[in-house]
Amino acid sequence: MKVLVAHMSRILLGAIFLLAGINGYFVIFELEPFIATSPQAMALLEMDYLLIAEKSIEVICGALLLINRFVPLALAVLTPITGNILLLHLFVDHSLLLLACILSLATAYLLYGYKDHYLRLFDRSAEAFGKSL
Repeated sequence: MKVLVAHMSRILLGAIFLLAGINGYFVIFELEPFIATSPQAMALLEMDYLLIAEKSIEVICGALLLINRFVPLALAVLTPITGNILLLHLFVDHSLLLLACILSLATAYLLYGYKDHYLRLFDRSAEAFGKSL
């Protein structure tokens, strides 16, 4: 059951981020987006380079999640984005709060499922080049 939920969470998260990233490119190229966007989020990402960078990350990581490759890396990259999406919709624009909560729950569930990949980040005595620096 846990594996099925993890698989569904990965597919859902990958699809949402891939579609949101592609939708962002519609905004960048001044086309009509196919998914409603948050005006407050677009105002925060007003500078083109930031919007391009974020949407490119969303497309790449969403695709990685969908093809089940480098999932821990994709999750590590998407976690701060997911956190910002949740905070934006919690405090600024409540219109997509449900989607932000779903994204956060799916991300948290997958992070927990892949926790063994992240535990080494919390080593107090990490070594570089075989020696403690």
